[in-house]
Amino acid sequence: MTADAPARVAFQGEPGAYSHEACRSARPDMTPVPCRTFEDAIEAVRKGDAELAMLPVENTTYGRVADIHSLLPRSGLHIIEEAFVRVHINLLAVPGTPMDHIRSAKSHTVLLGQCRKFLAQHGISRITGADTAGSAKEVALAGDPSVAALASELAGEIYGLDVLARHIEDEGNNTTRFLLMSPEADYSRRGDHGMITSFVFEVRNIPAALYKAMGGFATNGVNMTKLESYMVGGSFTATQFYADIEGHPEDPAVRRAMEELEYFTNMIEVLGVYPAQDART
Repeated sequence: MTADAPARVAFQGEPGAYSHEACRSARPDMTPVPCRTFEDAIEAVRKGDAELAMLPVENTTYGRVADIHSLLPRSGLHIIEEAFVRVHINLLAVPGTPMDHIRSAKSHTVLLGQCRKFLAQHGISRITGADTAGSAKEVALAGDPSVAALASELAGEIYGLDVLARHIEDEGNNTTRFLLMSPEADYSRRGDHGMITSFVFEVRNIPAALYKAMGGFATNGVNMTKLESYMVGGSFTATQFYADIEGHPEDPAVRRAMEELEYFTNMIEVLGVYPAQDART
């Protein structure tokens, strides 16, 4: 990158994806770089083709994003910020198309499942697409007025589609949480709502290891906001865990809890220390 070129943030998906929205919201001064896969977005940062990566980790309706938690420890990147995007789903169609001409809607299977009531009410059948913005792009290229897309308004702007119906999702609080990843860690205290520490760990193969490992957080009054297990190495035994806690590693209570955790684990890796966003409250 030349000295006067804008910094770049990589995301998975086509332009207009909700990850693209997250990039524009969290880093409006950076150039979003679309990538085919999550691995490609991570690799773009590793190779210097982007300075940061924006990765979705969970959605209030759908749950956690598959594969992300297993990718984070291997990425070589560090979490420096979290971002929340309210997922407003819109019905997008070829310009000039009346609502009663729509016979089917294309999108990622997750979004199709989040608009069941609207689609049923209007007799619109579902077509599974690769992703949200990609479906909008396909609808625009096909030019078929009977096929609409479910995607963001940003996708409609990019691909020249009309918004026939806004915010048609079934759930009124549908939100996706993203993590902003950097090659360099930032442990500085910042933000107005406290700090979050994210880490992965592997418990020792002893009875009640997880119960004992969690005891230090309870006795030291450290709030654990997330704990998820996932399989590694092709084993059906879930021995690794991803956790988010409130606080900074240098806080006395957090330090004591992490020291106690070490007694019952084979591995602990801090993925990032970053400010909590007000969207949590």
